[in-house]
Amino acid sequence: MFHVNQTIFALASAQGRAGVSIIRLSGPEAVPALKRLTGKSVPPRRAVFTPLIHDGELIDEAVVVYFQGPNSFTGEDCVELHVHGSRAILDRLYAILTDFGLRLAQPGEFSRRALENGKLDLTQAEAITDLVDAESEAQRRQALTQMGGGLKVQYEAWHAALVEILARIEVYIDFPDEDLPGELVDSILDRIAAIQASLEAAIADAKRGRQIREGFRIVILGEPNAGKSSLFNALLKAETAIVTPIAGTTRDVIEAQLRIGPYSVLLYDTAGLRETDEVVEQEGIRRARAKGDEADLRLWVIDSSASGLEGVEPRARDLIAFNKIDQGSDNLYESFSNLSVSRETQLFKVSVETGQGVADLVAAIENIVTERLSVQTFPAATRARHTERLQEAVDHLDQARLTRMRVPELTAEHVRAGINSFEALFGRYDVEDVLDVVFSTFCIGK
Repeated sequence: MFHVNQTIFALASAQGRAGVSIIRLSGPEAVPALKRLTGKSVPPRRAVFTPLIHDGELIDEAVVVYFQGPNSFTGEDCVELHVHGSRAILDRLYAILTDFGLRLAQPGEFSRRALENGKLDLTQAEAITDLVDAESEAQRRQALTQMGGGLKVQYEAWHAALVEILARIEVYIDFPDEDLPGELVDSILDRIAAIQASLEAAIADAKRGRQIREGFRIVILGEPNAGKSSLFNALLKAETAIVTPIAGTTRDVIEAQLRIGPYSVLLYDTAGLRETDEVVEQEGIRRARAKGDEADLRLWVIDSSASGLEGVEPRARDLIAFNKIDQGSDNLYESFSNLSVSRETQLFKVSVETGQGVADLVAAIENIVTERLSVQTFPAATRARHTERLQEAVDHLDQARLTRMRVPELTAEHVRAGINSFEALFGRYDVEDVLDVVFSTFCIGK
């Protein structure tokens, strides 16, 4: 439970031994606590080097900074103590601040106070944790754009457009006997349809936002002993998966992270797909199929020397690598390419052992990831919460259009419900139901 009238503190830098650690304070007792530690009045927004003393004991020599509210991150008086990154120093300061009546902050409490004090909206607050977690250039760029209000600007534009539409409907309701333009109804319905179409396009693009934020998922599938784990290791350029001549060596899903340009990719090795009565292998196969269903890109590995294609079920836009091409023949490749396969399904002849064709396969993967993620219409919706609210707004607008303004009060109610979906996105509506969930995912100190 958050209590905004209490002064909070937390470590704002990384845990563990460090050259410098930063303790952040926020609330009405932040400045009095600073004065008790330093014995002096520190001017706002000026770094001051000073000893920290308690009960006549030198705790540390530190650089302290005071941010006067409302011109601070949280909108409250904030203090930062830049101390030596010793566990002993941190523990001593934590104990002293607790004795002063301050309390340790909960996860996300600083960002939540910023939201509640009007310094951020909820989409910007969410971007903070995305930026802290960013591991790729695209993740960094997307989080910064969102934190700077990129999503807010787009959402506010839709929100304002719906408010204007609602105002037009209210005019229609309030002056039913007036000589209003005959095209007013068509104009209102056309505007609703246009916003609905824009929202649907944003929902379709939300998958790209998720792929950038969480990582583009590539799942390697195929029969046992086709060379999936060998290809997995080759793509990672590391001996991550165990490789043996024994079919069924891989029993579970193995995950590793790969970087392709500015993008983060999650690569998965899976159990070989075949009919089996062995219980553990059956579970591995079930997990492999489930992971394949979730994949953004499926990469099938086929043994070129095999007699058939047991368990291989390619779909449009999959990649298929015919491995061990140096040991077998082109017969299986040729017979498969003659089948009725989608033109978007790309086939490759490779030998992981000799490296033949692997560079072409890697280039194809890089092209796919880049093409699917590099659209310059940043920012895309990045979270399921955003998509759900946008879809909720679409559904309300669809209902509004279906009324055809025959009962304008009903049309207005559906448009108002669509506006409320955006209020929820900003954290202005249904606040307690949403905020506890959102901020619980933050690290302490943010």
